[in-house]
Amino acid sequence: MASVAVIGGTGMNQWPGLVVHKQVRMDTPYGAPSAPLLQGKVYGIEAVFLARHGEGHRIPPHAINYRANVWALKQAGVRTVVAIAAVGAIAPWLPPGAVAVPEDLIDYTWNRQHTYSDGADAELQHVAFTEPYSERVRRELIHAALAARIDVAESGVMAVTQGPRLESAAEIRRLKRDGCDMVGMTGMPEAGLARELGLDYGCLAVSVNWAAGIGRGDIHAEIHESIDTGMERVRAILQHALPALRAGDEEMS
Repeated sequence: MASVAVIGGTGMNQWPGLVVHKQVRMDTPYGAPSAPLLQGKVYGIEAVFLARHGEGHRIPPHAINYRANVWALKQAGVRTVVAIAAVGAIAPWLPPGAVAVPEDLIDYTWNRQHTYSDGADAELQHVAFTEPYSERVRRELIHAALAARIDVAESGVMAVTQGPRLESAAEIRRLKRDGCDMVGMTGMPEAGLARELGLDYGCLAVSVNWAAGIGRGDIHAEIHESIDTGMERVRAILQHALPALRAGDEEMS
């Protein structure tokens, strides 16, 4: 059984190297996930891949069925999730093409189905969220980057905005004042839902552009130029991280 899953986002809607053994189309109490779960083998271990934005990358961030996605992974036997996120850089130490392992986040989204505790028949949970990302997963991702000889930012605060439009320069100035180092659109409610279901969840954030008002070039041109380099680094980190995460799952069994 595959205990480790990767949720791919912009730039990683497919997973080169994953030998798919089975495509599983699941239904959940919250509807269908974004795409079939791809169960297969990569880097010598069994793993699951889920395309967050759906087949063909068609689902915008605010319309993703996050509850179905996370629920489906849990039902498939997943214990550990590595989420891939393309982000805009606010901090000067995260230039396009760089990779970070964020340690905290601020949620600026609205009107998303963000909890499983939403009905009279549901168990009410006030889950602890002091540290939104699993420290075990963060540690293994950082160690894996070292093994792959890839420099990563070992911390950082992720701002999660509604999308799908990019932010204004004034909004980015606000996020910077709030203490955010990067901005993406998919980190919440994904991380919170994973916590509610008891999944170990971590993130590899790939800087693909300078956020609005920080860079001087065209944002879309920056994304086009940097995303392949960033995702190549992500795959190299995963090659070292996933076997270690799987071994950790087995030790906790």
